Amino acid sequence: MTDTKTRVAILFGGRSAEHDVSRASAANIFRSLDAGRYAITLIGITPDGRWVLADAANDAPGTALTVPADGPDIVLLPAGRGRALVLGDGAPRELAFDVIFPVLHGPNGEDGTVQGALELADVAYVGGRVMGSAAAMDKDVAKRLLRDAGLPIVPFVTMTEAAPVSYEDAARAVGSPELFVKPANLGSSVGISKARNAVEFDAACKLALRFDLKILIERCISPVREIECAVLEHANGEIKASELGEIVPADSHGFYSYEAKYTDASGASLHVPAQVEPALAARIRKMATEVFGVLCCESLARVDVFVRGEEIYVNEVNTLPGFTNISMYPKMWEATGLPQPALMDELIAHALARHARLRALASQR
Repeated sequence: MTDTKTRVAILFGGRSAEHDVSRASAANIFRSLDAGRYAITLIGITPDGRWVLADAANDAPGTALTVPADGPDIVLLPAGRGRALVLGDGAPRELAFDVIFPVLHGPNGEDGTVQGALELADVAYVGGRVMGSAAAMDKDVAKRLLRDAGLPIVPFVTMTEAAPVSYEDAARAVGSPELFVKPANLGSSVGISKARNAVEFDAACKLALRFDLKILIERCISPVREIECAVLEHANGEIKASELGEIVPADSHGFYSYEAKYTDASGASLHVPAQVEPALAARIRKMATEVFGVLCCESLARVDVFVRGEEIYVNEVNTLPGFTNISMYPKMWEATGLPQPALMDELIAHALARHARLRALASQR
């Protein structure tokens, strides 16, 4: 009977450039949830920001869930403890959820905005809370916090349209003529370019500024290995790091670009577990959990690092990493002995336990 199941709403789509990646991640999560344990509702966020009921549009989900543009609007009630109203398909009706699983990547989803809305709705949800989500999403802020904590990062500078930086000044500041230029608040390698001269740099900055008001300019570390570690917080507060994974981009791409990730089947090879010396692997896992704490992460995060010889540099942190069929976060946990259905159980259990603790604290005020 469905009334004995945990009611889970999968929230996907969104207003960022990673809308399609979110739809693919959500489909994989949907397939991984045990239908015997969970009653699932699908809520899509359209590119213009409307929340719509998406169950009817996904009777037979493929590799990506559909966000129906004409779906009935759904509104979470403030302080509603998971109650929501469905509007636009007849008389308003009420739905209720025990937990919401936001499968959202990038701005207006992974950056604390949706997390704030879910906090106001007083509903349990998977993933980091407002502070950790916002701090990790902004690569400039994250790198400053990590640097202040004594963790190694790649040298960088930031710029905006109002405060531009020349190629010569950027190269001098980071100590290299070869640069990476990226939006400060985006993931999935959207808007990232490599620049080796002033012409390439100007084009890279224009591209990155299409996606964000602030962009990051980093030293290109080469040769380098791209190593990832999945971090998971259990319901009892225990934090664990997974087996490591390695991404080896194809020479035709040069780095792990959006195309190498999602559109070119031979764009990169993924190795899980990564072939890393045990002592170095232990250092990376320890650093990943330290990064998780410094950035106030909770629930889950994927910590990406660059490795050159014995040197480790923290690259970035994803608080809602991809869950597509090629994504590294679930693959690393599977290699660690936690298959994706069990991983879903752990994430939902953490969300429910955290919400119960927060409500208990609120009742004492």
